[in-house]
Amino acid sequence: MNNTMKKLLSLLLVAVMTVCLLAACGGEKKPEQPTQPELKHIDYAVAQPLDMNSPTKKLEVKFGDRSQIDGDTTHFEVPTSVDSSGKIKARYLAVDTPESTGQIEEWGKAASRYTQETLSSAYSIVIESDTEQWNFDGNGRYLLWIWYQPEMGTQYRNLNIELLQNGLGASSSAHEGRYGADAVAAINQAKQEKLYMWSGEKDPDFPYGEAASVTLRELRLNAADYEGQKVAVEGLITYNSDYTAFIQSYDSETDMWYGMQVFYGYNSRLIPVLEQGAMVRVVGVVSNFYGTYQISGLTYNPMKPEDPANTSQISKGNEVPFPETSPTDFNSEKTVMIGEEEQTFRYCEMAVSTSISMKNLKVTKVYTTTNPDSDDCGAMTLTCKAGGQTISVRTEVLKDEDGNLITAEAYKDKTINVEGVVDHYEGKYQIRVYTKDDIEIVG
Repeated sequence: MNNTMKKLLSLLLVAVMTVCLLAACGGEKKPEQPTQPELKHIDYAVAQPLDMNSPTKKLEVKFGDRSQIDGDTTHFEVPTSVDSSGKIKARYLAVDTPESTGQIEEWGKAASRYTQETLSSAYSIVIESDTEQWNFDGNGRYLLWIWYQPEMGTQYRNLNIELLQNGLGASSSAHEGRYGADAVAAINQAKQEKLYMWSGEKDPDFPYGEAASVTLRELRLNAADYEGQKVAVEGLITYNSDYTAFIQSYDSETDMWYGMQVFYGYNSRLIPVLEQGAMVRVVGVVSNFYGTYQISGLTYNPMKPEDPANTSQISKGNEVPFPETSPTDFNSEKTVMIGEEEQTFRYCEMAVSTSISMKNLKVTKVYTTTNPDSDDCGAMTLTCKAGGQTISVRTEVLKDEDGNLITAEAYKDKTINVEGVVDHYEGKYQIRVYTKDDIEIVG
């Protein structure tokens, strides 16, 4: 064998050994990475069953057609032995859902819708106190755990905890109370599962976009079309009371004022902006509160008064008009053009939330709210007659210069002139007055 052949064999041997070594190294198995265990979903809404024999207060209640207020606040129908009005206002323990009726927040409508659908279809509903007596918050609302039975014979579910575990509510002292441990666990599970509020996604029901600039006439006559949308309107503030202002503007084509209720909640910075007599631009979301459309969830930044996307004051000190309206006109119908079609409305329906005056009303009956737990205790409804028409006048709680309550005797069988705002309550239209100076006794 010559030298050249020896060199070739040597190179071939080295190559084979290198391939074998590489194959051996590549064939070694790497240690497997530990897999994350799947999170087990726990239904905390039934983790603790409803114990009808526990010492807490309990009551089976009914959920009526007009019961729902918010995701965590509900009116329930109860026996008059519990409350003379036949209704109680419940505030759910442990859970704070986003707002959906006043200042609208992300996922608020989803929470409200969930509560509405759950309770309206429930076979049975039981309310439970956290102690051996009924407890109340500072607004007179019952503080309760809400249990519901989806169908006859099924286990009762805790709606407070169910809202939390579905990601439709945040903690409201969730660790406290009888079911605090399950409430906290439900919140943590919803966060891990990234549900709704904790998903990091946008709420499809929330108006993130720019406000639609509309007239108050357009908004009043087509309010249902704008529900849930962000709008911008300009007008005159006629009243501001109890976290609510009224804005209106005049439409020359129909010779009418059109108005809307503006709910600004506990944002005290908006009180001077929405003062009586101010011309303003209001930017907020159209919502339906007990059958009355309003603008709520106002956009406001005092550092950007010139921003068109911001609620702002244009001028102040303007005179508030109280156009005189006859009882006949108040109850009449009026035809207006909407787009290319004529539509007929009741005058009072079109005039909701606008200021008016009415003269020579004979007070034939007075109803006084007497429930001591009501914010309206002492307020009156005056049933009036004039020109064959019936007009209702609803007052706030009225007091004289010395702070004494004004009672029914002041107005019964009297003839009065009134100034106020057209109001809608339980399907009826009335004039709402806010101070004793809004009523003038003339006979």
